[in-house]
Amino acid sequence: MQEIQKARLPQLWEYLAKKAPLYLPQQEDGVINFAPWQEGARVKLESLNTVLPPKSIVFPQWETYLHFTQKARELKLTPTKEPEGSYILFGVRPCDVAGITVLDRVFLQDPVDVFYESRRRCTIISLACNEPDISCFCSAFGLEPGFAPAADIMLWDGDKFLLWQSLTEKGETLTHSLTDLLEVPTPAETESVQCLRETAATVQEQKWGLDGVKERAKDMFNAPIWDSLYRRCLGCGICTYLCPTCHCFDIGDFSRGERGERFRCWDSCMYKDFTLMASGENPRPTQKERVRQRFMHKLSYFPAQHGLYGCVGCGRCVRKCPVNIDITQVIKEAGGSISCA
Repeated sequence: MQEIQKARLPQLWEYLAKKAPLYLPQQEDGVINFAPWQEGARVKLESLNTVLPPKSIVFPQWETYLHFTQKARELKLTPTKEPEGSYILFGVRPCDVAGITVLDRVFLQDPVDVFYESRRRCTIISLACNEPDISCFCSAFGLEPGFAPAADIMLWDGDKFLLWQSLTEKGETLTHSLTDLLEVPTPAETESVQCLRETAATVQEQKWGLDGVKERAKDMFNAPIWDSLYRRCLGCGICTYLCPTCHCFDIGDFSRGERGERFRCWDSCMYKDFTLMASGENPRPTQKERVRQRFMHKLSYFPAQHGLYGCVGCGRCVRKCPVNIDITQVIKEAGGSISCA
């Protein structure tokens, strides 16, 4: 384990940005999101969660698949090249690292999504949460706010310094290149890591229990809770757009004259057109079916298919829903224990 003084972070970021594109949480117009680093950037590592998860870097909100040209009866298709090169994500919270591993289950299984696979060749530097927010519930899904096992490098905030630990070969290689910036921590500072992890974990550990929720959720299709939840839903889709695990997308064509492109963009199961078929049929014609689908997918369908929940407890949907629809209500209905103590 090593450490870096916070006063030297600008030097670190400058060095990393020369090795590969570097994305960090930055504030612009009062909003904090991951953005490319440049000198003078307003980096906000103290912010618990960015508005959009770093999913937006690995799985962009919009990307072009191919370009086409049509003249008379001739149609020429030019596939877009897969993204090349690697990049670094710095300051990713453990819940968002877990969110990326959920996306891996979707896009890296056969058939592999080559665009996602190319963008997934990144180095993830995670920053532990010392004090999870009251709306965070990552521990409910077996995650630890103070540790991200799927990251390449793990950081802990020690006030005036960041403790640094490599977790993968990729992380170790990067760490070896930073000998001029990293220092050896004192034994007391090293021991403080365990204290930070334990303190962060105790914030949530007494609140949650999901034993049997996955099994019981599959029997909730006709549960009365959907009748009350859907009546409040506006169908705005903000819950899905802010979610680090939602991965639905649409494919469309845009053309101007003889030229055009085929692209994919994020979509939402909260929209009435999401399941609308060319025949005019819609298997989810009302907001009730759409609200039910969102939560059943995260708590029942996705676990049944992939072996893990489709939620990481980041709390974004709880904090941002304009009508206070809360996934924890569904968890309680499925028998999960949630204490306010």
